[in-house]
Amino acid sequence: MTNTLTILGLESSCDDTAAAVVRHSIGKPAEILSSVVFGQTDLHAAFGGVVPEIAARAHAEKIDTCVEAALSNASLTLPEMDAIAVTSGPGLIGGVMSGVMCAKGLCAGSGLPLIGVNHLAGHALTPRLTDGLEFPYMMLLVSGGHCQFLIANGVDDFTRLGGTIDDAPGEAFDKTAKLLSLTQPGGPAVEREALSGDPKRFPLPRPLLNRPNCDMSFSGLKTALLRTRDSLVAEHGGLRRADRADLCASFQAAISDVLSAKTRRALQLHLDQNPANSALAVAGGVAANMRIRAGLETVCAEMNATFIAPPLNLCTDNAAMIAWAGLERFRQGHRDDFTLAARPRWPLDTKSPAMLGSGKKGAKA
Repeated sequence: MTNTLTILGLESSCDDTAAAVVRHSIGKPAEILSSVVFGQTDLHAAFGGVVPEIAARAHAEKIDTCVEAALSNASLTLPEMDAIAVTSGPGLIGGVMSGVMCAKGLCAGSGLPLIGVNHLAGHALTPRLTDGLEFPYMMLLVSGGHCQFLIANGVDDFTRLGGTIDDAPGEAFDKTAKLLSLTQPGGPAVEREALSGDPKRFPLPRPLLNRPNCDMSFSGLKTALLRTRDSLVAEHGGLRRADRADLCASFQAAISDVLSAKTRRALQLHLDQNPANSALAVAGGVAANMRIRAGLETVCAEMNATFIAPPLNLCTDNAAMIAWAGLERFRQGHRDDFTLAARPRWPLDTKSPAMLGSGKKGAKA
């Protein structure tokens, strides 16, 4: 195997169709030669959330165009790749299948190796792509569908310290936006509205802070916001703009406070085991929220830990992280054949009990 690897990555796990080309030479920083993302916000806007069938159809229509654009932007051709990496789970099964089948077709036609990648591993390994972070490190993966504290021990070796037992923060943001008649995706909409609000006006709950572990819950917080909204509507005959801004600010503050408090506990557990590796990395779409970032930075400053967050465009779903995760797996000798299956569920830590239960399709998280 050469010292320099160039990988094409494909991502289609939710509502972003993405392709990217990443190159890495041993001993040098990684290079993102291209990164193309086709979003679907307009397609789902009228439904208040992502519709799986619409998402899958859009992925199937756009994935080949996305690949062509990524290769063109990198000024490279398919035969110049060393391998093709693709998200093979977890995610909305129709979208994941679109990406996996496209990658299989490309590999069948080109003879290139195929590498299946866990979407969550893509997020968790992004700090190595952007900052060259060495193992082990503490990772807060906080996105639309997932929220976990992980110790990243290796490319395929993650230890979960805790996570959400119900709604992920991103899901709670989306549902809050819908309750307050804001646009989707909910995270950016709530954050914008919160800028003009009072975060102390409504004493929304901070669930599970009395429990000395790293688990979180956001379902009750969402319910408390709903009840507060309903009382305001009953009192004033509708939801006033100032009330909505204060609700958004109070909700965002509650999410941030919970994440900061639980991060402090998880980071201390990591430091107890790995005192020489005092870094906290954060990734996932919710990591783009500036209030949440500020809270996590404060925790790191107080604990003398290094705070690492990828650029905002690499926090949300993208294919550069999939290409990088595939590159790391490829360098370790991993290859997949055409039996690679799309998986709706695929926990990173396969040794710990499932947090959200399990079923015929496996553990959810």
